[in-house]
Amino acid sequence: MDEIPLTIQLCVSDLGTTEAFYAGILGLPVQRPLIALGAPEHLLLEADGFQIIFVDDAAVAQLHPILQARLQGFPRGVGMTLHLVVEGIEDIYQELLEEDLEILYPLERKPYGTYEVWCFDPDGYLVVLEEPVD
Repeated sequence: MDEIPLTIQLCVSDLGTTEAFYAGILGLPVQRPLIALGAPEHLLLEADGFQIIFVDDAAVAQLHPILQARLQGFPRGVGMTLHLVVEGIEDIYQELLEEDLEILYPLERKPYGTYEVWCFDPDGYLVVLEEPVD
């Protein structure tokens, strides 16, 4: 297996909700990999050169009790933004609206050749969705 140069781990309050957002609404290739004995269940979003691992915050707090107080803050990831390229951004935008997810900046065509929408995922992580203009 090729080594991934960048891995980001995000703590989430519910893996099912996270999976519904990233795989269901955004259509990204999220997997539930087999786990080693003693390792927490997690989700994996992998692309060229990076991977994002989503882990239930209760599991992280159990493994690392010193982090428990910090894991209770909301929104999470203040100061961090995930920029993700997606397909079908207009449909995704409609689903975000239907699910009543918080949108920071609505869908807009940008002068630099993309459509963009800024929203928050169910755990409060800032997500910028981008689709190149054809």
